Amino acid sequence: MKARILSVVGARPNYMKVAPLQKAFERYSHWVEHLIVHTGQHYDAEMYDVFFADLDLPEPAVFLGVGPGTHAQQTARIMLAFEPVCMQMRPRLVIVVGDVNSTLACTLTAVKLGIPVAHVEAGLRSFDRTMPEEINRIATDAIADYFFVTEPSGVENLRREGAPPERIFLVGNTMIDSLLLALPKARHHPIRDRFGLRPKEYVVVTLHRPSNVDHPEQLRMLLEILSEVATWRTVVFPLHPRTQQAIDRFGLREYLCSLRALPPLSYVEFLALLVEADFVMTDSGGIQEETTYLGIPCLTLRTTTERPITCQIGTNQLVPPQAENIRAALDRLRRGERKHGQVPPLWDGHAAERIAEIIVRHCLRLPLE
Repeated sequence: MKARILSVVGARPNYMKVAPLQKAFERYSHWVEHLIVHTGQHYDAEMYDVFFADLDLPEPAVFLGVGPGTHAQQTARIMLAFEPVCMQMRPRLVIVVGDVNSTLACTLTAVKLGIPVAHVEAGLRSFDRTMPEEINRIATDAIADYFFVTEPSGVENLRREGAPPERIFLVGNTMIDSLLLALPKARHHPIRDRFGLRPKEYVVVTLHRPSNVDHPEQLRMLLEILSEVATWRTVVFPLHPRTQQAIDRFGLREYLCSLRALPPLSYVEFLALLVEADFVMTDSGGIQEETTYLGIPCLTLRTTTERPITCQIGTNQLVPPQAENIRAALDRLRRGERKHGQVPPLWDGHAAERIAEIIVRHCLRLPLE
């Protein structure tokens, strides 16, 4: 009988982390049945099929459809929905990725049922507990069984917190696996021509953190600065639903007139914009990693980052989101003071292969005969 593994996805960034695992486990298909469970934490019906097609992902075996809600509501609903799935499907292992509510909820559920949990992207820490994601990361790693880590800081954090060293594996970054698979499509995608964007003459911006978009004065300040950037670079601004709602709620739509505001994009569409951008401004986590791999300067508008290697050796620069800090960083970029980074070790497109082999041989100890 095959060993069943359930991988959990709940939000868009999870797709990019699980897709390479799906492919990597195909090598062990005689011994392993790898299935995807989609919690429905974030679900956009219009973009769903496009994302799965972009990443060559099969349809999830299970869709829980929990929908939006407060952190407590979502976490509780996911646990209630995931428990009967675990009891019926009886997996040998549950894989969770990243730091969304689904990550924590499914970890809690599996562990309480005695099912081992592997956390992919374990050990990342911003040391900012006002971020819900930080709570999810800490709590997940406190009870998970196996830890797959993207960068050395994660190993150090886990060891300091008491995780067994023999269960910590520095394997690289499955986000980069997905990026490398999608890069040929992205380089030839027509979206840049569609919007008349010339290479290195535009900036890509993403904003969605509550600290940046949930307060009217903060969001107004950021939009004012983007309007200033628009006088010397085209500003391409794919709008996160949370940000779009905040702009409408606070009556700030006038600031979008000078910007190229776009609806949410598919993975390949967004990557196609990223690869030819002059630089990027963001408060996202994963974009810090993607720009580091692509060698594109990135201004992360936050006071902390859980991905310090992107600043230490990558192209990322942490910019506390006050007007004077952002304008100073933009002035440096405009003068040509660019950060030239390196690709972190093991970010080579083979992280998922390493994870699958460790899980099959070490965690499950399957006799491969």
